[in-house]
Amino acid sequence: MGSHSFGQNPTLVDAEYVTNSHHNLLGSYVGSLEKAKEAIFYSYNKYINGFAAVLDEEEAAKIAKHPEVLSVFPNKPRQLHTTYSWSFLGLETNGAIGKQSIWKESLGQDVIIANLDTGVWPESKSFSDEGMGPIPKRWRGICQVDEKNLFKFHCNRKLIGARYFNKGYIAALGQIPFNTTRDYEGHGTHTLSTAGGNFVHGANVFGNGNGTASGGSPKARVASYKVCWPPTEGSGGCYDADILAAFEAAISDGVDVISLSVGSDIPSEFNDSAISIGSFHAAAQHAIPVIASAGNNGPSPSTVSNFEPWIFTVAASTLDRAFTNHIILGNKRIRKGASLSESVLPYTKFSPLISAADAKLASASELYASQCQEGTLDPKKAKGKIVFCVRGGNSRLAKGIEAARVGATGMILANQNKTVNDVEADPHLLPSSHVHFNDGQYVFSYINRTKYPVASISRVGTQLGVKPAPFVATFSSRGPSPIEPSILKPDVTAPGVDIIAAYSEGVPPSEEEFDKRRTPFVTMSGTSMSCPHVAGVVGLLKSLHPHWSPAAIKSAIMTTAKITDNTGRSMLDSAIKRATPFAYGAGHIVPNRAAYPGLIYDLSFIDYVNFLCGHGYTSLQIRQFIGKKYICPKEFDPADFNYPSITVSNFVNASSSRHVTRTVTNVGSPSTYKVRVKAPPQVDISVDPKILSFKRKGEKKTFTVTFTLRPVREKIPEYTFGSLEWTDGKNHVRSPIVIKHPLNLLTHLIFSFIASAIVLLIQAIKVPSEAIHGGFQLVAEALRACLDVMFQLIIEGISLLLSSLFDAIKESIKGSMSATGSAIGEVAEKLKTSIEEGLQNLPELIEELADFVSKVVQELWNNYVDSVAQVLENNG
Repeated sequence: MGSHSFGQNPTLVDAEYVTNSHHNLLGSYVGSLEKAKEAIFYSYNKYINGFAAVLDEEEAAKIAKHPEVLSVFPNKPRQLHTTYSWSFLGLETNGAIGKQSIWKESLGQDVIIANLDTGVWPESKSFSDEGMGPIPKRWRGICQVDEKNLFKFHCNRKLIGARYFNKGYIAALGQIPFNTTRDYEGHGTHTLSTAGGNFVHGANVFGNGNGTASGGSPKARVASYKVCWPPTEGSGGCYDADILAAFEAAISDGVDVISLSVGSDIPSEFNDSAISIGSFHAAAQHAIPVIASAGNNGPSPSTVSNFEPWIFTVAASTLDRAFTNHIILGNKRIRKGASLSESVLPYTKFSPLISAADAKLASASELYASQCQEGTLDPKKAKGKIVFCVRGGNSRLAKGIEAARVGATGMILANQNKTVNDVEADPHLLPSSHVHFNDGQYVFSYINRTKYPVASISRVGTQLGVKPAPFVATFSSRGPSPIEPSILKPDVTAPGVDIIAAYSEGVPPSEEEFDKRRTPFVTMSGTSMSCPHVAGVVGLLKSLHPHWSPAAIKSAIMTTAKITDNTGRSMLDSAIKRATPFAYGAGHIVPNRAAYPGLIYDLSFIDYVNFLCGHGYTSLQIRQFIGKKYICPKEFDPADFNYPSITVSNFVNASSSRHVTRTVTNVGSPSTYKVRVKAPPQVDISVDPKILSFKRKGEKKTFTVTFTLRPVREKIPEYTFGSLEWTDGKNHVRSPIVIKHPLNLLTHLIFSFIASAIVLLIQAIKVPSEAIHGGFQLVAEALRACLDVMFQLIIEGISLLLSSLFDAIKESIKGSMSATGSAIGEVAEKLKTSIEEGLQNLPELIEELADFVSKVVQELWNNYVDSVAQVLENNG
């Protein structure tokens, strides 16, 4: 998937030449030119050199051996990751734009924001072109409709472009979706309006949250690229071939910003991912910032997706607004919950209260019934009652639909464990309330110990000034990166919980057929929603600083982010524990600070290529990205990649030092900056020089940071965190620091194997081949770390114990999943051998090791239970 040789502005002749070369190449393998033309459904012929075709495995394997073919990879499916926000972010106060607001200087005028998603509902007021001038002349896109425009889709001076890409979806599933960019899922309309929607007064969700809705760049032009179609069971509806085609089209059309709320649960190497390759061409080669969602598989570690260093990866956190109501029990006890229910119960009227498990059909599973899954409840038992449902198994809204189907008068939804304990305000069909785990336990106990339990549910109200806020959402995927740990991911966090934005009026808010409601605005939650918040802010910065690179814009937003909440304390997660950079990256975005950051960490195209070298890619692999031969430097450490965060993981031993370099560019007035360092525990940090003086804008200065580990005299976590900040008194340019301590290597390795086994077992149920592939990558990373360091751990007398442990793990994996057991078993054997070869006399670790081994056995079971619970939670 390299580039072409004809430069930045390919002609139709150039594109036709490339397509013909694709036909000729494939024709030599499939027997004729006609067969090749029939097989190829995308020819990437403008900026990306490649094609997508329907081939069997044997044909693909033969083509992969061609000397001019850089790579062949399958058409993998991806998943979707969801306005008061702008007031919370400081862009407006009580509906007015303040003096310090970046909106005073720019509303994103004429910046073109592209959105790769489920399409758009063009009639939404968020895409009204009232007050918009002529379409920028640099726009080269189209408004694609079917031949007769059966779906009556139209663009305007706000929504200036629309395209749909479904050939990859059709090739993979054989299903032919509608040929239209019109959004029949709601996700794309919501995300696009969050990034660049116009001002809409009086926006609300069934009367709640009334106010003015807008995107981050309300005067930007927007374009929709529909790459996501109805998902099938066990598979997302956004296919790699379509995503890559959309990237190429967006580059060709002349967009300025690309927002992508799509990703994969299975980590892929950069050269094996359409998102990686497409975003590289956009960001690294054509200076188009690409903003993407971090994923919704939190809070487990190493679940972050879209972790490429050229992508701006966004986590999700809360606002200080809540939509709340109250459950009043028959014993006069009151419990607060979250909801956006349109209907209400009379405040003084109590209804019988029943557990969903007690209201199940005789043929239904008790677990499924307790989760109010479709078709599990008995109308004879539930009619006229408030049903108590447990989270997990199906969507939150679907539970209310099932309760409504059997004639219930309301629903109480409770979290099923403490670790996933955020509550969501959803537009339920029935009067409903979503409560925390402890409150749910109380209600459940009340039902079981009361002969005639009754309850009522109050009307929904809007609560502002909620504390603490923001905190990181449970679902938001966490770092470290499973592919390149030297780059901290996610990059930042932004509002992503209960976000009000435009919605498709072609689908009900619950997406359930039983639901006949339609609404122009709705709340959604997810990193899909936080991603376009950052895309909107990027649009503002692109408008203010049109010549800034994507790296410069990313740096400005990252280094001005905050890590405190509205109580002045460190940001928390939903479990009310202190969050770390693996949850929020550099912190929560502060757009007004990002407009003028003082200093930035910039990156060039060559820097990105050298990063690929440092990642271990060969010249042939790098050709996939740049289309030509490249000679890597003799040495390039990814830790020296000029990123706004600093991660150091490969210390030689527990008392070694590492040197890391960074270069900053002055984008403000002449000034002198002094360094401030907050060192992680057990780490000494020195910076040279400690003072940087700039005489002009654009001047660059390089500094070196030395990290020295102190002798460890106490147990410390595997990862510790700190920060480095340059300040001139006005600007504060802060970089998070992440240190991985070598003493915890064995712990990391063993738990990586355990986690990999569990992930494989769970995900193989849905996508076996990809789950196996992703699990092997995790295991390979752990093994590589072990072989590189050859950590000396224990005396010979403990080796037998370790051997038994590894044998047990290996046999467990073999027994649980025979398809992958032998390969993982071989990895375990190699790991065991490497540890045994590195044995030395370290008697002081014997006692600690004995404790550790006993904990491993216990944690194996605990991790399995937590992981299964997490998967169920993410599905609900």
